[in-house]
Amino acid sequence: MENNKNNLLEKVRKIEQNGFSKISAESRPVYHLSSPMGWMNDPNGFSVYKKDYHLFFQYHPFSNEWGPMHWGHCKSKDFIKWDYLPIAMAPDQSYDEGGCYSGSALQEGEEHILFYTGVIDHYLDDGSHNYSQVQCIAKGDGINYKKYQGNPVITGLDLPPGSNIKEFRDPKVWKEGTTYYLIAGNQDEDGYGQVLLFQSDNLKKWNFLNVLDKSNGEYGKMWECPDFFSLEDTQILLVSPQNMRAKGYEFHNGNNSMFIYGDYNNTTYQFKRKKIFSADYGLDFYAPQTLLTSDGRRIMIGWMQSWDAKFMKDFLNWSGMMTIPRELQMKNEKIYQSPVRELENYHKNLIKYEQCKITEAVTLEGIKGRVIDLQVKLTEFNFHHFTIHFAHNKEYEMLLQYNHKRKCLTIDRTHSKLLRDIVCRRKMDIEPILEEQKEILKLRLLLDKHSVEVFINDGEKVMTSIFYIPMEANEIIFDTDGTASMDVIKYDICI
Repeated sequence: MENNKNNLLEKVRKIEQNGFSKISAESRPVYHLSSPMGWMNDPNGFSVYKKDYHLFFQYHPFSNEWGPMHWGHCKSKDFIKWDYLPIAMAPDQSYDEGGCYSGSALQEGEEHILFYTGVIDHYLDDGSHNYSQVQCIAKGDGINYKKYQGNPVITGLDLPPGSNIKEFRDPKVWKEGTTYYLIAGNQDEDGYGQVLLFQSDNLKKWNFLNVLDKSNGEYGKMWECPDFFSLEDTQILLVSPQNMRAKGYEFHNGNNSMFIYGDYNNTTYQFKRKKIFSADYGLDFYAPQTLLTSDGRRIMIGWMQSWDAKFMKDFLNWSGMMTIPRELQMKNEKIYQSPVRELENYHKNLIKYEQCKITEAVTLEGIKGRVIDLQVKLTEFNFHHFTIHFAHNKEYEMLLQYNHKRKCLTIDRTHSKLLRDIVCRRKMDIEPILEEQKEILKLRLLLDKHSVEVFINDGEKVMTSIFYIPMEANEIIFDTDGTASMDVIKYDICI
């Protein structure tokens, strides 16, 4: 089917090039990656290749709706400015005719090797439906990729007893010494999520080693997009469970992403879970993936949208954005997330206020905008509620509200021009911290036209949300029902 491959991929690349040229730069975010055209979801193949950061993504270029998956492609020198590259893969082989699903990538010698899930999806002559998910390889030079003739390299025959061959996807691959390891999401015989670990000496023949961890009916029906890495002395299993039930403010209904902290024995391949936390407490975050930079930073990026709130396609002629890449660090036995430090290179027009005391709704001169880095430090808490209204005008706004009595932070997009009844509000628990023996709360809002990422207390927790509000709504109002004191810093972000 090699001719089919070349013909289909060439055709899709031409369609992408033509469609991309018709989308205005003004409709796009400034410093977040957005879909070239059509539909984008999970980040894939987040990797370093020949000193560039490469990111692929689940991609349906033919419409703003999810469809048969391709691999879109881009690269960056600094995680902020991304260059679009031609589509890397199209579903054109018998083993991926139902889509080229999520996966990962690594550099091996001069080659960039992609690992992805192929979907076999067709009816047999007897009328039965042949459907399964298999793991595949493609090799390339950073632009063009050729699928391995021996694909698939892992099939249902390689799975342990009780594994569901229809729910087996999203391989994440890494190398230790001369040995390769691969994890993938799967569903067990009880219909719950689990992560499977495999080993290979040559990337082509894989042996099953162990089930690293599983839901056991508590954390979702399927575990997607697993990642596995260490932060200091703690091993982290990062997964995105589907069909979860809410657990307080820690996890919400539906699709979540969570950090599983544990200990890992790389001789027996046993992972012992210690604790679990949400990776993001906002409205729009899923399927994160990480890479390790040459200077030793663990960087994570996620899809900035929710499967249950796909409304941006109603307003724009493209659909899908990624979060700001985030640096992960372990502090006080917690994972902290912060925007990649490269973002600071694009800070302009500093405006700063210190010890600003408010007792009612106020605006501060120069503190407004929709493409900004806004940092607010609360230092006095004689109030019940403190609220930041942003992307505000007389008709629309976003809200971030802190309830000091309940130690609860709420993100709210109710008045953001929505016309459908979707989830608009989410809460999380957060305590002020001590700085020089004084109670403070730090809120950092990264705004980029139609999105906000809120980093609380230097990244102890994060809330992410997308919204569609006309760009002329750019006011920021600070409000309280008592007395608050705050320091405020604002930078424009200029690319």
